[in-house]
Amino acid sequence: MRSRRIAVVGAGMAAARLAQQLQAHAGRTETVLYGAEPEPPYNRALLADVLAGRYRSGAPALPAGGARVRTGTEVVAVDVRDRALTLADGSRETYDELVLATGAEPVRACAEGAYTLRSLADAARISRHADTATRAVVIGGGVLGVGTARALAARGLPVHLVHKGPHLIDRHLDSQAGNALHTTLARLGVTVHLASTPGGAITPTSADLVVATCGVRPRTALARAAGLPVRHGILVDDSLACAPHTYAIGDCAEHRTAPYALATNAWAQADVLAARLSGADPGARYTGSRPMTRLTAGLVEYAAFGACGDAAEEGADVLRIGDATRGAYKKLVLRGDRIVGAILVGDLATAGTLTRAYLTGRPVGPDPLSLLTAPLSVRLPEESRP
Repeated sequence: MRSRRIAVVGAGMAAARLAQQLQAHAGRTETVLYGAEPEPPYNRALLADVLAGRYRSGAPALPAGGARVRTGTEVVAVDVRDRALTLADGSRETYDELVLATGAEPVRACAEGAYTLRSLADAARISRHADTATRAVVIGGGVLGVGTARALAARGLPVHLVHKGPHLIDRHLDSQAGNALHTTLARLGVTVHLASTPGGAITPTSADLVVATCGVRPRTALARAAGLPVRHGILVDDSLACAPHTYAIGDCAEHRTAPYALATNAWAQADVLAARLSGADPGARYTGSRPMTRLTAGLVEYAAFGACGDAAEEGADVLRIGDATRGAYKKLVLRGDRIVGAILVGDLATAGTLTRAYLTGRPVGPDPLSLLTAPLSVRLPEESRP
């Protein structure tokens, strides 16, 4: 019996994870990744580090299991009825199962003519311009914006970070955590301008290098043209299917109301789909992921998971530790004796312990404050039981 041929449109982080897991399950599958970029799969989350010069030869490559990776190969059309792909060179490729992992594209409307940072080619272009620039403006104070501002400052550029929100990374952090990041960036030479900053507005014309990090939107044009269901992203059910023999995972997929642009979601979806397609668990279902996000970029580092914004505090027990001079901040949100959310800024030593407690739902014990101060070697009481 021949192997089932799985075609994956996209060769990013979600696609690489799927290929790894398919190989791990050792099913009778032949997997081909079609990537439009000239590079094999790489860790897109490290693009700001590439810009900072931490990685000289590009972001670290990601293993793709036993998959065949076709780089520089753009898929321009999908025929879901005949199960065929049309490539940019006019050739057609057939498949048994199709996975769309086309990712997301940057929102460009916030600054006409600005650079965006979504690929290694983008990082190279910005890097070349940064070599001769005298002043940089980064528009958007989310995860990518903060990382980009830090990277450009590390190259010796005066950097202004403009964010229309009330504080930095306001999608994931509360106001005190955002202020702690603000303090750290200021120490690194980044001037932050928030919506509440009085006077002296900075505009893209204030600099000779402008990078827009205003968010991303799911890349759905290929799916829409193929007649697949699209709302914001490609609509998938708990099997991650959007049509017979057709699936979508990662930033391009829309599952219930789950947020996209989170690597943890993409990996969880890839794991479920690999179990289904390999035959290891044909009934595997994706019912959602717990929100988790993390940034580690030198002195700029944070981790956040669960319900941890300002609005999450109502009816909950909240523990905080802060050091304004160091730009450090820790917050633990409890309901009863269970962790429902946490934020760490400037010190991630206890991130592992807190994440395990959150994911397993274990009770925190009589001294929850110790979870914000204890080193990683300290375990929760339940973890020490035989």
